[in-house]
Amino acid sequence: MKDGELEKKLEEIVNSFLETSKGENIEVISHFDTDGITSAAIMIQALKRLDQKFSLRILKGLTKEIINSLDKNKIIFFLDLASGSLKDIQDRDLKKVYIIDHHEIDVEKIPKNVEILNPELTSKQKISSSGLTYLFCKKIDERNKEFAKIAILGMIGDMLEKEIDELNNGILEDGEIQRKRGLLIYPSTRPLNRVLEFSSNPFISGVTGNPKGVSELLREANLNQEEGKYKNLIDLTEEEMERLVTSIVLRNPEKKHQDLIGDLFLIKLFGKLEDAREISAKINACSREGRPEIAIGFCLENLEYKKKAESIHTKYKQQLISGIKFAQEQKKINGKGYIILNAKDKIKDTMIGTISSILANSTTYEEGTVIIGMGYDGKEKIKVSGRNVGRNGRNLKELLSTVMESFNGEVGGHHSAAGCLVDIKDEEEFIERIKRELEIEVIKIENHQNL
Repeated sequence: MKDGELEKKLEEIVNSFLETSKGENIEVISHFDTDGITSAAIMIQALKRLDQKFSLRILKGLTKEIINSLDKNKIIFFLDLASGSLKDIQDRDLKKVYIIDHHEIDVEKIPKNVEILNPELTSKQKISSSGLTYLFCKKIDERNKEFAKIAILGMIGDMLEKEIDELNNGILEDGEIQRKRGLLIYPSTRPLNRVLEFSSNPFISGVTGNPKGVSELLREANLNQEEGKYKNLIDLTEEEMERLVTSIVLRNPEKKHQDLIGDLFLIKLFGKLEDAREISAKINACSREGRPEIAIGFCLENLEYKKKAESIHTKYKQQLISGIKFAQEQKKINGKGYIILNAKDKIKDTMIGTISSILANSTTYEEGTVIIGMGYDGKEKIKVSGRNVGRNGRNLKELLSTVMESFNGEVGGHHSAAGCLVDIKDEEEFIERIKRELEIEVIKIENHQNL
């Protein structure tokens, strides 16, 4: 989105919102991932500053049933949600709806009572909902600049750090973020051995989840304890960092040296500089463990919630390592250019997307391979998460949308990361449909190459 376009759209929506919201009750509804949580944290603080009455709901996903339950007399504000639910919103005939989102959208379906800030409607630049929410709130009141660091957490939570220079629109500067070059394993502000043991991106074979493997790797890299403990990752010298990266590459031959080195973003939270990826992971863990209120409190720098968030994150990391091991060992449905991991009740629905992303970022599969992860939600649904290895290949939002035409469920996401919910009773039929659709695409590609 060009600066001029963004500025113009922001101006329009902010003016409309300020005019429409006076004296009204607002219901803020946001997604439960890091981007959604940080968007909500920024928005509620801006609304408090306006002395605006509001309520907040955090959702795993937006369904027709939820939309039909909304109060028609309230102004509804969706964050990181709703771009794929415009028909249901129109059918509900709500009073006024605002949407700040960055997911794919059908332009022709925008109802008259809905105003949307979404880069998909213009130049399709990648920017997180938290970044957009921050720019919206800053436009309302310059004092909201203090929440810039929360927006950066959301951008990093949505894995947009490589695009952060192009997209940040001054947010990095507003948030007084410190940036350093280093090894892209987090948290960079913690001792080496602990960081390597819980490294999930990248997953280091024989090291992740294996204290003995960690010790062997550090010994090979000639990195020893000093005064009974290892250095923090960020404190390594250039030579020490080089030795560590070499040892990791030897265990992951397909990982290139340059893939492991990049920008680290340090954010001041609770008066201490922290690795933004680690904070983002803590927020994510709270929500995925069903405690979004703790994630919000953590973003607002509440000390009581900080302790709770850290406890939840420790437990979540252990579950994640177990989930990765299960995913590696579990028999999968293998096809040409795709794999399907049907974890059933062995991996939580709130974790299947993360596991699918880790598989997609591993060196196990060729670039362009489609990873489909499936996990039960403990009720009557299956969470389906699609990822592209190397972020190239099939448009997964289109793929899942095509398959879901035969089932009852919403689809959300992007080209290389998308998801949906399927009824457990449709499990086998869904698998057959998605296999057929993936195989049709392979035939199309082969025929095109043979022309």
